[in-house]
This record gives sequence, structure tokens and C-alpha cells, in this order.
Amino acid sequence: MKRRRFLEVSAGALLAGSLAPRIALATNTLEVLWWGEDEANGVHRWVDDTIARFTAETGIPIASRLIGSDEVAEAFTTIAKQGGHVPDVQFLWNGIFLMQAVWDGLLLPLNGVVSQSILKRSGATIHSVFEGKQYRVGFYRLGFGMAYNKRLLDQAGLNADDPPRTWDAFLNACDRLRAAGILPFAGGTSDGVWGDWFLTSALPQQLDGTAEALQLFIGNLDWREPRYHDHWVRLEELAKLGVFNADISDIGMYDALTMFKQGKAAFCMSVTASLPAAQASLGADGVGFMVMPVFGQGKMAGQPIIDKQGFGIPAHAADPATASRFLEFMHSKERLQAMWTLSHQIPADEAFDTSIVDDPLMQRVVAQFVTGNPVLTVEDLMPVQFWQDAMFVASQEIVAGRMTGQQAGDLAHRVTEAWRTSVSPETVNNYAIWGNSLTDLA
Repeated sequence: MKRRRFLEVSAGALLAGSLAPRIALATNTLEVLWWGEDEANGVHRWVDDTIARFTAETGIPIASRLIGSDEVAEAFTTIAKQGGHVPDVQFLWNGIFLMQAVWDGLLLPLNGVVSQSILKRSGATIHSVFEGKQYRVGFYRLGFGMAYNKRLLDQAGLNADDPPRTWDAFLNACDRLRAAGILPFAGGTSDGVWGDWFLTSALPQQLDGTAEALQLFIGNLDWREPRYHDHWVRLEELAKLGVFNADISDIGMYDALTMFKQGKAAFCMSVTASLPAAQASLGADGVGFMVMPVFGQGKMAGQPIIDKQGFGIPAHAADPATASRFLEFMHSKERLQAMWTLSHQIPADEAFDTSIVDDPLMQRVVAQFVTGNPVLTVEDLMPVQFWQDAMFVASQEIVAGRMTGQQAGDLAHRVTEAWRTSVSPETVNNYAIWGNSLTDLA
């Protein structure tokens, strides 16, 4: 899951349950918590190999643990705030989850701790920087868009080598797929992630930049304006046309991806990090990937959208010096190239030599989402309250036929206003400071 399953669990339950205990460590053992296997299946091979090689080279043992989505944000921040045990190296999603920890003083700025050259090229993105200080280094890269089954498109008489680029062409493709007895679009809104990924690809189409999205999320722009809820109007259109699986409201995003990998649907919201797993199921030449077909008039319409996962060092880590040494080791040239050879994942680091990517689909991903001037995702900017009470609810209600796109805009406005009045002025000010530094460049 890309994010947010932690919303289903209270912070108190996290502390009381099995998420809080520390790894039993030997003396001088570095503790590393990481995430990503759900999204980038196979990346564990690179993580395990990197840890083994670091220990062999330095003699420093590492205790690592693959954590769940609920441990990435809420568990870490809650435990750290209450003075509980934190690891030496913590996986961190980009954007607001990172910034909330930064504003609470829970993370070390990496400037002066990690080599400046590595900080600059690591791929953490500007979303990991606040007031000139950087709080993450990059891990792997992911592009957002739609995966498609090339064989199913061929069966419907469509050109799988030239997928629909405009919204009208996409709707026509869905009509032809249905006529051929093929499910056009797999979805699953029960966990909120499908709605998140849909918004990530659709909202920017009416925006001129990511900073405009932040102004929406903090209430300086109005969701009730037609251009700002047009993406939900498009979702309403898809729901009315019956392009989705009948159980879309009952299953989650990764259930939908499983349907796609089983060859049961022509299209599915996806990320580039999930493509190798889809290829393993459907064949290396059976999968395509594209940005969402264009319907909007904003400058971001049709542009490839990316984010980059990453790691940071908690403020109360036991051994920040060794932690920084490990982060630098992860970004050595050999380790960057090994991420592709071991896991078929693309590192976030700009020093990665993309010439070793030998798979035709992933070569196209590199051309579009690495060297093709992609823009940063707007989902990093969503306050948690907006994610839970507006985006999540709207995606569920619209596909169920209980809400229109315009009504979703009204809901988003109410949630945004409620957020503005419920958070501290300092939080709103921090958002504004952060927003002034944002750039669309990835």
C-alpha cells in the first residue's frame, strides 16, 4: 500500500499492541526499519543484500525489520512523541507525513550529517526539505499512472502500442472493451488508496503547479470552483458508464491490482514500482503503462507524475553517526546499480546509470518518469484530515452512486475549512512556509 492503512488503527492501539516493541539488539547493532515490499515487490532482495554487504565491509551488525503501513507514520510519530524507543534508520513517506515529524522535532536534519553530495543527488525531492534543511535521502522511484493489459486491448480491436491519450479516446476504448466482454477498469476503494492514486493522476490536470494544490489543501483556493473538483466529475462519469468491477466498493487497491495481474481487467491505477510484478504474471510484453488520459486545461495535464520513497534518522536515534554511514553506503554507485539487477526497481538517486535497464517497458518508464522531466505528486501535500474525511469519502461515495463530483467539491471545501479551524496557527504557518519553497521539478 502506498500509504495510510494506519488510519484504521488508533495511536493508542498502536502503542498497546505489537507495533511498538523494539528489536532485541546486540551491542553496537544498528536498527533499521524499512517499508516498500507491498509497492515494489522484490525490493527486499536489494535491502537484504545491502545490509549483508555493509556488515561485511564495516563489521557493524544490522537488525532490520520490514514494517507495515501503519508503522510508517502514525506509530513512529506517536512513539517518538512519547519518548519511546525509535530505530537508528526509519523509512519515511515523503511530504506531509515527513513534515509533521519535522515540525514536531522528531527527525534530525541530515545536513552536516550525511555527505552533501549524496544529499543533493539522493532523490529525496524538495518535499523533504523545510527551511533549507533536508530530512530524508531517497530510496526508490515510482511514477503514477495507469497500467494496461496489452493483450486485452488487442482483443477489443484497440492499438495496444498506442493507448488512449485523451479522455474521449479513453471512454471510447472502455466502450469497445465492454462490447468485447472485457472489464475495462479494475478498482478497489475500500482502503482509500485507489481514490488517492486516482486523485494523484487526475487533480493535477486542472492545476498549473504543485504549489496550487497546496493552496487548495490549506483553504486559500476553493474546491467548489468547477476546475478544482472536475477530477471527481470525471470519476462520476466513469461510475455511471459502468466501467468498473461490481465489487469496487468492497475491495482495496491491491485487490484491484491482483485482478489486473490475473488478466481480469484492461486498465488499473498503478505505479511504476509495481510493474515488474505485473510483468511476472502477464508476461514481459503483456503490460503497458501510461499517464492518465488528458481532460484538463492546466499546465500539469498530461505530465508524468512521480514520487520517491526514502529514509531518515530519528532525533533520538541511538547511533546517528553510524546511521548516516549506512545511508551513504546505500547510495554508493555499486548499490544503486544493484537495485536494478537484484530487484528491477529504479533508485531515486540521480547517479543511477539508467543504461543498464534492459527491459523495454522499464526503458519507456525511464524515458518518461526519470529523464522526461516529470513533476512531483500532489498527494504529498494532503493534510491527513483531508485524506480521510474528503478524498477517501468522495472516492467511495462517487463510485457507489451516492455522491456527485460537485457534491464532492462541497465536501472538500467543508473539510478544508474544518481543518483550518482545528489546527494551530503554527501548523498553518508551517504549511505556508513549506508551500513557498515548493517547485514542480522532481
